[in-house]
Amino acid sequence: MSKGKAQPTISIKNRKAEFEYFLMTKLTAGLVLTGTEIKSIRAGKANITDAYCSFTNGELWVNNMHITEYDNGSYNNHEPKRARKLLLQKKEIKKLLIKLNERGMTIIPTLLYINEHGYAKLDIALAKGKKMYDKRESIKEKDNRRAQEREE
Repeated sequence: MSKGKAQPTISIKNRKAEFEYFLMTKLTAGLVLTGTEIKSIRAGKANITDAYCSFTNGELWVNNMHITEYDNGSYNNHEPKRARKLLLQKKEIKKLLIKLNERGMTIIPTLLYINEHGYAKLDIALAKGKKMYDKRESIKEKDNRRAQEREE
């Protein structure tokens, strides 16, 4: 990478997250990726809308995150929806494990981006699912906000 060029910022947001869940605690985690996966993310070809996080053997994994196969990848191209390991500190993982045992709590990814050092990072949030009436309230608040912006 040359220092003279400004690299375009890649950020892939989970737009459904705030509508479907109450977001409690937010954390930033690193991802364990293969070479073709990071190239696809840098091209902006990823989707985290249906993704969720789960614990396996004391490690946090993101499941159902779709990263499109790299166009120029050869026989060693990656599987688009494979489980990917998240990198967090042990104390953060312990806190999440404790809070996840509460009823109705889940961990969802909210934002996938490339940081200034060129590493892929995933913002995750401890979330509690909304009921139907909560979603209707969210829609009303959003409509009211839009109406006020139009008036100004």
